[in-house]
Amino acid sequence: MKKGALRSSFLLFLAAFIWGVAFVAQSVGMDYMGPFTFNGIRFLMGSAVLFPLVYFRRKKDKEKGKKRAGLKITLTGGICCGLALGTAALLQQFGIMYTTVGKAGFITTLYIIIVPVMGIFLGKKAGGKVWIGAALAAFGMYLLCMSEKLSLSKGDTYVFICAIIFAVHILVIDYFSPKADGVELSCIQFLVAGLISSILAFCFEEPTFESFIAGIIPLAYAGIMSSGVAYTLQIIGQKDMDPTVASLILSLESVVSMLAGWIILGQALNGRELAGCGLVFVAVILVQLPDKKFEKRIWFPWWFRQTFPGQYTIRKKSRRK
Repeated sequence: MKKGALRSSFLLFLAAFIWGVAFVAQSVGMDYMGPFTFNGIRFLMGSAVLFPLVYFRRKKDKEKGKKRAGLKITLTGGICCGLALGTAALLQQFGIMYTTVGKAGFITTLYIIIVPVMGIFLGKKAGGKVWIGAALAAFGMYLLCMSEKLSLSKGDTYVFICAIIFAVHILVIDYFSPKADGVELSCIQFLVAGLISSILAFCFEEPTFESFIAGIIPLAYAGIMSSGVAYTLQIIGQKDMDPTVASLILSLESVVSMLAGWIILGQALNGRELAGCGLVFVAVILVQLPDKKFEKRIWFPWWFRQTFPGQYTIRKKSRRK
């Protein structure tokens, strides 16, 4: 694996780890305020944390005479990312009100499959290795999150739309991250997402300063670490990473959240959930294997190559003389 790809994989895994642990903070934060209020404050906090960094980076680059991305492309990218992120986060939170957490977790992770499907229409080809990994990860998420029969309710519909928008968010980042500064892009997207959530909070909830003080610890983690740090790691990490592979690594968020709940909250994992964790890890390792090393071990039949076009080094079947 190339050094740049390994660095990107590590940054994306670190982002997934932070998000996974953040589920504990989000669960505790709901004891003090509504979901719109929590999302609004956490995203605005994430933007505020990054703003000084944006200022000093711009000042430093100006002194060195370094050329920076245009303001227009940065603002456009930040607004697009923020609209996708804010809408997806709110739909997910709203959907959980009408469906179970297990269903919401599985349906949300369908972005693993939605990303490569959308990529086909955008002219991006995913090799057979990635498709096999996506299928393994999706089945692993089913074992990890599902405990009852899957049926599409009102809440399921909201979460499914949320999964589609999260897939759009990944592809939007893939488009803008090479053209704009990752930190500035992240700062703007948090500001946009935070404003959307805050407006809805004042429309449908009653935010108070007392609730903010009471929930400051989970808010600080969600705002500084989960928002300010993790989403920035996602933007930087996706610069040298295929969006489909990135979505598979980021899907480890659910695995980490289950482990965090087990260790921190004492929520033990059963055999089915552990099997799901194992499949997701196998899927992520699979897509990280070098193509040549993978192709030496796997023979792709002609119908697979026709269905999922990619670059294959086909090993001919040996015939006994």
